Amino acid sequence: MNLFEYTFILHGLSAGIVVAVIAPLIGVFLVLKRYSLIDDTLAHVSLAGIAIGLLSGINPVVTALGATVLGSLGVERLRTSKSIYGESALALFLSGSLALAIVLLSFARGFNTNLFSYLFGSIVTVTQGDVYTILCLAAVVVAVLAVLYKEILYVTFDEDAAQVSGINTRRINTILIVLAALVVSLSIPIVGVLLIGALIVIPVIAALQLRMNFIRTVVCAEIISVVSVIAGIIASFYLDISAGGTIVLLMLAIFFGIYLFKRG
Repeated sequence: MNLFEYTFILHGLSAGIVVAVIAPLIGVFLVLKRYSLIDDTLAHVSLAGIAIGLLSGINPVVTALGATVLGSLGVERLRTSKSIYGESALALFLSGSLALAIVLLSFARGFNTNLFSYLFGSIVTVTQGDVYTILCLAAVVVAVLAVLYKEILYVTFDEDAAQVSGINTRRINTILIVLAALVVSLSIPIVGVLLIGALIVIPVIAALQLRMNFIRTVVCAEIISVVSVIAGIIASFYLDISAGGTIVLLMLAIFFGIYLFKRG
């Protein structure tokens, strides 16, 4: 069968390619700043947002977006308060948001089919409206990165020197973490809440193994991400398996392939 005859495949591929392009752009800064766990924390915060959406009847992606943005601001506020270490702030939000999601879902009569599609991703549920929403959010992320590229890059590699040079590092870090929240939200339909972190981080980690300069590392991460998403969606269609899980396994396979090649 020609998979491109199916509308949901076209929607899934369109949304997946956009997410595949945008995720490494944020992921490279998070990895280099040792913020890799922030995406997992925001993913759990988004789960609480999804639970709110399912319980209230509002589009869960919208409530997840609101929750992740608010959560990202909260994490950054605690992290910069000097009274709580960064990883402690992440642990507070991760465990707290997960507990809130469990309680809210118990009111919503627990797990159901819709919830599983948000947990693990489901390209079948991606609509034309979702594609437009993902495109709009991706455009916002790219625009902000383009405008603040030099500042974000400077803060990423040497935050102290950036602060001495007059850059408002707190503002830049806040913007970066909010952008991460946007990427987490737009990734939900493709890989689901439980695998978002992998989509953002693994292509960057794989590209870093090649020991290239910053721009080439970003390009390599983009290639790994896009190839994995397209191949994962196509493979999931023909094998009738989870698209999100297949995408992440392909990324891991590429990572280990590069890792073994460089060590060989």
